[in-house]
Amino acid sequence: MQSYTIGQAARLLGVSPDTARRWADAGRVETHRDDNGRRVIDGRALAAFSVEIAANGQGDEEAAYTSARNAFPGIVTAVKLGDVAAQVEIQAGPHRLVSLLTREAVEELGLEVGMQATARVKSTSVHIDRT
Repeated sequence: MQSYTIGQAARLLGVSPDTARRWADAGRVETHRDDNGRRVIDGRALAAFSVEIAANGQGDEEAAYTSARNAFPGIVTAVKLGDVAAQVEIQAGPHRLVSLLTREAVEELGLEVGMQATARVKSTSVHIDRT
């Protein structure tokens, strides 16, 4: 499973590294040390925490998630596979994005909960890039 440094987690949550560090110090999200001694957060734990803070409106900072390309970097919080179709949810800071795509596309991208991904929005379509 992918793990994230405090800085990476902060970017995905749409807060400063100081805020993410304070949340970790307060025990709001569990961290552990990697082989290099850095504090990291398990991807599944970060995915669950991102959903929790978005639902409770607990982000301390405003994040701008608009750009000319409409890219929303975030973390995969749910993957639901059907026989042919699939649904992928991404939490990008305070924004929850849901994409309906083929099961084959999800499998080719190797998408799973806790992994970093970018949702790209064009008109009424949401495209997922694995990052």
